[in-house]
Amino acid sequence: MKIGVDVMGGDYAPSAVLEGAVDALEHISADEKIVLLGEENVILTKLREMNISPSCFNIVPTTQVIEMGDHPAKTFSQKKDSSIAVGFGMLKEGMLDGFCSAGNTGAMLVGASYTVNVIPGVFRPALATILPCIDGRDSVILDVGLNPDTKPDVLLQYGILGSLYAKFVHGKENPTIGLLNIGEEESKGTPAVKTAYEMMKEHPGINFIGNVEGHALFHENMPDVVVCDGFVGNIVLKQAESMYLITRKINVSHPFLERLNFENIGGTPIIGINANVIIGHGISNRKAIMNMIIQTRAVIAANLAQRIIEAI
Repeated sequence: MKIGVDVMGGDYAPSAVLEGAVDALEHISADEKIVLLGEENVILTKLREMNISPSCFNIVPTTQVIEMGDHPAKTFSQKKDSSIAVGFGMLKEGMLDGFCSAGNTGAMLVGASYTVNVIPGVFRPALATILPCIDGRDSVILDVGLNPDTKPDVLLQYGILGSLYAKFVHGKENPTIGLLNIGEEESKGTPAVKTAYEMMKEHPGINFIGNVEGHALFHENMPDVVVCDGFVGNIVLKQAESMYLITRKINVSHPFLERLNFENIGGTPIIGINANVIIGHGISNRKAIMNMIIQTRAVIAANLAQRIIEAI
């Protein structure tokens, strides 16, 4: 297994990325390798400072960087020797089994859509992330920001994609699926959500349990998969992050609250493309980068992209 890591991406790159990659070495086996993509001198200098042998990694030198403020599509095509562009090229050619970055999200989405491409039959890829439950379970919510306005058939397919993610990554044999709405009644919601409800209810391939309201999130009765459009999902995600920060400010501590910390989650996989790609938070520190790499490893081990290809 080869896990590609964009060394140059993120607000605290390259130091935080390399530190996180070193920490991740303790969580991978001998037949797994972390592939560092970035400026070679920068990588070697930092590893020397940390007294880490470069032989612990595979290093792929690149000469360009897609900055956080760069125009995604234009820069991706112009900076062909950037760590992100080279990473996606290697992914397409099968030289990497997965690729992760905390860098320019737009550039990562461009690479996902136009280099490794969307799986035929998938209407819209989605960003999926973890919602922790108070009972110790992890649920999946999608989409959390890729598609802010979605049609009913896309929401139905999110249920299918989320179910596959929950099954093969989280080990849920028959995951329950709920449609996030303003009420549990079938008559509630926008026209798109109401139509999606009918389509999901009639679909034989998913374990749909109906609408789920916002107050059910994080509780014992939260379904294994929560489906919503990217507009709503992103608000839920950012609210969870905000609540965690508030608890830190007022010195409230509990193991469950730590599961809301994005550092412990690591990143968000793009579901519905022909490869395993994880996007990390731009402000990822050492711990977040380590967990982003570990999560990429888990998605690769689950063979998620191939599972979705077969299912779709």
